[in-house]
Amino acid sequence: MKKWIVSVILLLTVGVLAACGSGSGNEKKITVGASAVPHAEILEHVKAKLKEQGVDMEIKVFDDYVLPNTALEEKQLDANYFQTVPYLDEFNKKHGTHIKALDGIHLEPMGLYPGKEKAAEPKNGAVIAIPDDVSNGARALKLIESKGWIKLTPGKELNSLTKQDIVENPHNIKIQEMQASMLPRAVNEVDYAVINGNYAMEGGLTFDQALAMEKKDSEAAKTFANILAVKEGDENREEIKKLIQVLKSEDVKKFIDEKYKGAVISVF
Repeated sequence: MKKWIVSVILLLTVGVLAACGSGSGNEKKITVGASAVPHAEILEHVKAKLKEQGVDMEIKVFDDYVLPNTALEEKQLDANYFQTVPYLDEFNKKHGTHIKALDGIHLEPMGLYPGKEKAAEPKNGAVIAIPDDVSNGARALKLIESKGWIKLTPGKELNSLTKQDIVENPHNIKIQEMQASMLPRAVNEVDYAVINGNYAMEGGLTFDQALAMEKKDSEAAKTFANILAVKEGDENREEIKKLIQVLKSEDVKKFIDEKYKGAVISVF
């Protein structure tokens, strides 16, 4: 009798261990590259929900706009979440990469922030710093135009505008281009700066300090939503589909609204 009881216990134990091993074996792991704010914060918010669906996500934070794409191209990442479609298109063209844009998640409204000058109207010869990449630079110029400080070539596609398209410049504004991540640190060295929402937040700038902000219904909002991106060929991976599903949820929409209070806007 004792031998029979011991045998039953052993069989049950083996069965439980096998079941546990089977469960952990089915769990998938993905590594997603992201800017610290707000992308990594949003990913952290959905991490537990994704885990419930059998996907364990590691989040790798980057502080620039180049390395997350080169790492994705080299398959050091499974996806990244930090960029817009125009920026990605230009990056693929320039670097010969093969990265595919998936769903848009949010917009970080770009803001025009005061630096050495605080006035609502610029002085003659004011220096305004903007991002040096094509797509974000175009957004910055469009935002400056919305203030009435300059006029740009009419009818031109938003993501192709450059400072050469300034056709009216009554204040003789000088446009200074620099790396987007450097703008919050450089804002007090120029008269004004147009800064991406994530870098503004990282740099301690607040939404109400901006002299102008992109609106939810603006052309920029339609064009420059922040997307999830993958290496071409990975679009239909089940883990990626599950990540998109948890990102595009009412819970995430509420999280964005409550945490960022207009400095980040959901687009789904």
